[in-house]
Amino acid sequence: MTKVNKVLFIEQEITPYIPDTEMAEIGKSLPQAIQERGREIRTFMPKWGTINERRNQLHEVIRLSGMNLIIDDTDHPLIIKVASIQSARMQVYFIDNDDYFQNRLETADENGVEYEDNDNRAIFYARGVLETVKKLRWTPDVVHCHGWMSVLAPLYIKKAYKDEPSFRKSKVIYSLYDDEFKQTFEAPFVGRIPVKGVAKKDLASLKAPIDYVKLTKLAIDFSDGIVVQSPNVNAEVLEYARACGKPLLEYHPKEEMGDACSEFYDKVWSLTEAPQA
Repeated sequence: MTKVNKVLFIEQEITPYIPDTEMAEIGKSLPQAIQERGREIRTFMPKWGTINERRNQLHEVIRLSGMNLIIDDTDHPLIIKVASIQSARMQVYFIDNDDYFQNRLETADENGVEYEDNDNRAIFYARGVLETVKKLRWTPDVVHCHGWMSVLAPLYIKKAYKDEPSFRKSKVIYSLYDDEFKQTFEAPFVGRIPVKGVAKKDLASLKAPIDYVKLTKLAIDFSDGIVVQSPNVNAEVLEYARACGKPLLEYHPKEEMGDACSEFYDKVWSLTEAPQA
């Protein structure tokens, strides 16, 4: 079996930058475990406003910053920062933007009110990661997506970036968590998703109101493999994943996930490319 050498992690949360969540713990431990098994990794997360840049020693990577991403006919500068988790011997890249991430919490404000532009934030994050990997001229064998902020990455990789050297051969894996959010998005969101290579038919399943289940099913549709990362995943999403016919790794405790995912990457990588939805 051909082995995977390079793994890109598109994360939503990573400890110690986001503490005390299941996703944040896995966001650190899984890339660390994969790196310790001799594979090369790159790890990304949003630069949430709660992250103290001085304490965590973040600094901007000038050569990777400066690009503008157009969302809803507006230019949004892409800022790339980086820091190291010394205990894990791993580097983390942060996607930042003054409008979407600076001085703002994750999905909701201090009063628990969800940000109205969370949909645009997800678009910006997914595209920002992929454009940065292109600039790095890095070619991941596997792209492993975690959290709803990464939900559009599988679609973009398989459609908009399918001919890019960085992603032409990449296999995409999407992890399912107990991270269900209650926010719904309206039809205009669908119109803001497409870039060159993404057609209306690719988004046919996104009928308003667009919720967590519909978005997660879209990620499953454009992924090559699925990982059940939590013991309590949304039942409808889990049923859909198990019925989709793609390789699926059932839930394993955190201490077993490194070995399980490492083997799963090789399994998915060895499969021939399946037709996309």
